[in-house]
Amino acid sequence: MNDSPIFTPCHAPWWIAWPVTVLARLLYRVSSRGAERIPAGGALLLANHISYADVFALQMACPRPIRFVGHEGLMREHWFFRLVFKLTGTIPVSPANALETMRRVTAALKAGELVLIFPEGAISRTGQLMKLERGFELMARKAGVPVIPVVHDGLWGSVLSFSDNKYLFKYPRVRRTHVFVAWGEPIPAETATTATVRQALLDLGCEAFSERPQLKRHLGRELVRRLARRPGRIEYVDRTADRNPITAAQLLAAAAALSGHIRRTVPSRRVGIVLPPGAAATITNLAVVCAGKVPVNLNFTAGRAALESSLRIGEIDTIITANAMKAKLPNFPWPERTLDFKSEMAALGGKRAVLPWLVAAWVLPNQWFAALLGLPKYGDHEEAGVIFTSGSSGEPKGVVLSHRNILANCWQISSLSILPETAVMLACLPIFHSFGFTVTMWYPLLRGCRVVSVPSPLETGKIVDAIREEGVTVFVGAPTFLRPVVRKTRPGDLRTLEVVVSGAEKLPMDLYETYLEKYHIEIMQGYGLTETSPVSNVNQPDPALPTATATRQPGRRRGTVGRMMPGMTVRILNPDTKLPQPAGETGIVALRGDNVFSGYLKDPEKTAGAFHEGWFVTGDLGRFDEDGFLTIEGRLSRFSKIGGEMVPHGTVEARIVEAFRCDETDGYAAVVMGVPDAAKGEQLVLLSTRDEITAEAVRAKLTELGLPNLWIPKVVKRVDKIPVLGTGKLDLKAAKDLALTATPQIPAE
Repeated sequence: MNDSPIFTPCHAPWWIAWPVTVLARLLYRVSSRGAERIPAGGALLLANHISYADVFALQMACPRPIRFVGHEGLMREHWFFRLVFKLTGTIPVSPANALETMRRVTAALKAGELVLIFPEGAISRTGQLMKLERGFELMARKAGVPVIPVVHDGLWGSVLSFSDNKYLFKYPRVRRTHVFVAWGEPIPAETATTATVRQALLDLGCEAFSERPQLKRHLGRELVRRLARRPGRIEYVDRTADRNPITAAQLLAAAAALSGHIRRTVPSRRVGIVLPPGAAATITNLAVVCAGKVPVNLNFTAGRAALESSLRIGEIDTIITANAMKAKLPNFPWPERTLDFKSEMAALGGKRAVLPWLVAAWVLPNQWFAALLGLPKYGDHEEAGVIFTSGSSGEPKGVVLSHRNILANCWQISSLSILPETAVMLACLPIFHSFGFTVTMWYPLLRGCRVVSVPSPLETGKIVDAIREEGVTVFVGAPTFLRPVVRKTRPGDLRTLEVVVSGAEKLPMDLYETYLEKYHIEIMQGYGLTETSPVSNVNQPDPALPTATATRQPGRRRGTVGRMMPGMTVRILNPDTKLPQPAGETGIVALRGDNVFSGYLKDPEKTAGAFHEGWFVTGDLGRFDEDGFLTIEGRLSRFSKIGGEMVPHGTVEARIVEAFRCDETDGYAAVVMGVPDAAKGEQLVLLSTRDEITAEAVRAKLTELGLPNLWIPKVVKRVDKIPVLGTGKLDLKAAKDLALTATPQIPAE
């Protein structure tokens, strides 16, 4: 790694180069790695493009002068760019002069120069890597020079980027911007395709993002500092019972007072929390982190055996809850030391204990407040939270999330336009779910969004009232929770909603169409796992067109889960060989990034099984298109191999719903499961809540729709209800157990 002092634009006179050098070094602190990979002769540099300042950062990190290729439209828009192009020898490019550009670039490369092209063709207004144009392939081959991929990170969010959907008109950064530049290995011209370069840019983007200094910080310290910066702002509106608005100072003071009590009285490292979404849960989690402990929000909808396992693995002997919750959960394995949140706050002295911290929040600089709590500056890879998986396909596993994991995912989400600081976010997802833990609890505190909480995603009436009365702009949830809202709303109830995000399970197209037609809202589908803290992909609204000549950049694509989050990279692996699949083909999605966890709590065997050569293997099947949008085909466990053919359960279910015109308003109507079969390896069993869905009817209708015989379930089991987890996901383990009870009915072929 090096901090390069060099800035020498091609052909720029010294009286231009030196002032620009001084200004650039005042504004940016550029570090780089891999510059020694740049060859001595000609080479074509291909870089990501996220701001107007990219050229300065890249030249500062490069030991050789760079000749840039810039869009000719800039020269037409302003005299300043015409002057810059002329003084620096920048080669203009446009569709009208493509051949001339090709000739000039090839000549420069053959002359031994470094020529840099932004293959996306324009500044990314989404903050993500866009589609790569193919022109560079021919340039490299005609010149006979290698391609050098290069990625810089740190300029998104600056005034010269399109973050917050605008250039320039936003608060400038007070300190020098940390920019990291990662240089890749040379790619021979013959193999430098859009697919190989895109993969290299994603890998380098992950490497560059990892160098962000804020990822090393302590989660608690970051939360405290940001709350202390806005003490009078309404941070939280708790609608558990009566409406209770809470300022950032009040939230911070309550957490600070409770944290000291926890530090003094709780000897164990991990503290269990059993509370619904609300101010009490947020204060408790923040207090536990500030006390130097690890919060473990327990899934109180899980069975007793799973909870006992979680308590044992987590070595949890103290739980903070509410007496009302304790009364509702008589079968919960409460430990001897179970504390009531209100009683503990009252025992501290109530308002008398909180008042000094409240004054401190208003008076002290944010750094001093954090120091007063004794919070360290760095957390990095230390444990910051444990989320026990829902157990949808087996026994719960303790997913250890570090400070780096959570902060990385929060910064990744912040870099998109989908959850700006002006958002008013509805928080109803349980905090034992990773989305509720990171996205609707920690993220708003770091970003500055206002939170409106409802204690359960099943309380649809309260959700609709909260959206209408509080002016909620962002609503996130699983389709299971989004669907009942349709029945409870009246005209105008959702008029303030700007974004609805769906995750945890596949978004049904009928639900998508309903929101679009009834509310004029396009649901943004996302994807993530507990192990990725959780968000790895999400669609976002298309960015605005800032100028008359700007081209449309898609932020979303129907049927997909969006592009990769910034700082993440991916491989699509063959399910059998685990070798990377060619671009565009379907395989197992494997991820890498700072938001990806490092392992399961006290389970090295399962941890080893979750990774392949350093890549986290999700177990989901997916494919990417050339624009970088990911389509999830389903869980690998939700495919059956019958007679050597892979049969997707989700596709069969969709055809059954279509054939029988099932109304899924009240949940799942039909679920296909695979069970062992001696003759063909596996058989399909259909679980259904509908009397008219019989084996004979299924065969007749699916045959009429043209489904192969192997794809048609031979056995249909009538059930009162399809098992669903508290997070809204299908309970695969319980569904599989139900299907296994039907296997004796499978007829012999």
